[in-house]
Amino acid sequence: MTVFLLGHSFRYEIENIVRLFFPFSHFSYLTEGSPEGDYILTEIGEGKARVTVSFQGKEETGNRPLSLSPGKGEQEMTLCRLLFSLLEDMTGIHPAWGVITGVRPVKLLTSRIQQGQSREEVGKEFSKEWMANQEKIDLCLETMDAQQPVIQSVKPLGYSLYISIPYCPTRCSYCSFVSQATALKKNRDGIPAYAEHLVKEIYFTAEIARKNGLSLQSVYMGGGTPTAVSPDILRSITDAIKEAFPLSDAIEYTIEAGRADTVTKEMLSVIRQSGATRISINPQTFRDDVLKRIGRQHTAAQVEEAFFLAREMGFSSINMDLIAGLPGDDFDGFCQSLERAIRLDPENITVHALTVKRGADLYTNGEYPMDPTVFQRMVQQAYLRLRQAGYFPYYLYRQKNTPGNLENVGYAKPGQINYYNIVMMEELQTVLGVGANAVTKLVGKNGIHRIYNFKYPDEYFSRFSDILAKKKEIDNFYGEEAKKYGK
Repeated sequence: MTVFLLGHSFRYEIENIVRLFFPFSHFSYLTEGSPEGDYILTEIGEGKARVTVSFQGKEETGNRPLSLSPGKGEQEMTLCRLLFSLLEDMTGIHPAWGVITGVRPVKLLTSRIQQGQSREEVGKEFSKEWMANQEKIDLCLETMDAQQPVIQSVKPLGYSLYISIPYCPTRCSYCSFVSQATALKKNRDGIPAYAEHLVKEIYFTAEIARKNGLSLQSVYMGGGTPTAVSPDILRSITDAIKEAFPLSDAIEYTIEAGRADTVTKEMLSVIRQSGATRISINPQTFRDDVLKRIGRQHTAAQVEEAFFLAREMGFSSINMDLIAGLPGDDFDGFCQSLERAIRLDPENITVHALTVKRGADLYTNGEYPMDPTVFQRMVQQAYLRLRQAGYFPYYLYRQKNTPGNLENVGYAKPGQINYYNIVMMEELQTVLGVGANAVTKLVGKNGIHRIYNFKYPDEYFSRFSDILAKKKEIDNFYGEEAKKYGK
């Protein structure tokens, strides 16, 4: 299909709207030419926005007037709303989030509340201007309310620490992360060198944080799968964290033990001794056939064994991830996985809507997910069943290329929300990132500034001095912050 962009430069938003309805189609974008076949024509000119959609032998055109002196934002939104309405009519698909294409809808809603709008006014704006349905508006409001204790606990110079371990036993078919499979010897052989460099960066970053008077509030170790490395390697990393950072000041400390085939008594002992207060053990699904199809080398029974072992060893805060829409799964299978997770009674259950990124094998192999309406039923059932079981939504984010324009939601029992997930997703405080593919996100009165580490372990080794040099941007940022705080 061809998308024409005439009289404007709004390709990014137009593309986002189009992919809500055709998430896995390929498009060409033209600024001139004669339309033929299946096409979408978007145009700004003569005081109006015009859209024509020609699809499967049907053609429909819509026009909307623009004000006499429209700003770029108004033109863009008018064009997007018109395109959205036409595509709804043509396809019969009704994306629940409307024209909200951003990652952080809760942040968007919260900003309106902070500007003085009432909940009712924000709800009307989301419905009328953004074309979101009431179910998603209510979900945003409920999530916003759950986040208030964390928002109130954020210190002006507080920060969170993220540690990246970019290794996994195997690569899942839906994964687009840079994590390397330890099943390959060349990747395993690089782990000791990676850990050695990571420890150096940990000490270097801790000194910068101390020098700038920052206050540690949470620690999160992810990846990848941190437990994909050996217990001794993990211990060398956690010992460095314990020595370099004031962990006694932190509200929480999470280590992901996401793959059941990496969870052993020795590994859990290392995590307990590290001072970590929270872990993740992620089934994704409790169907063995689906686990095998997505490239996981463990069974559902192993997930349960890992969970019970963690409980026996004293872990009282455990998260479990489920994914709606995995290849080979169906609505009944997802509901069975959901019930099995609820029976285990973890403190957090996070429900992801499968997103197929270009870097994932699913995308490369053309193994695209199920009908978006089935996705929607899965996500709706997860909300209803988890609320019934005593969980509530506390953080939410969205990704591109998710069929049905759906969301990922973290659910928690009362008193069990994850601090890091909220401050990271809502951009409430600085996150200092260490390791390959980690991002340092500096948040303050000066706005947000990001520092990107190199993605791959080999590049992380070879350009390590550049990574340390870039960390000096933290000093520059907080030097300006000190001026804002009058210090």
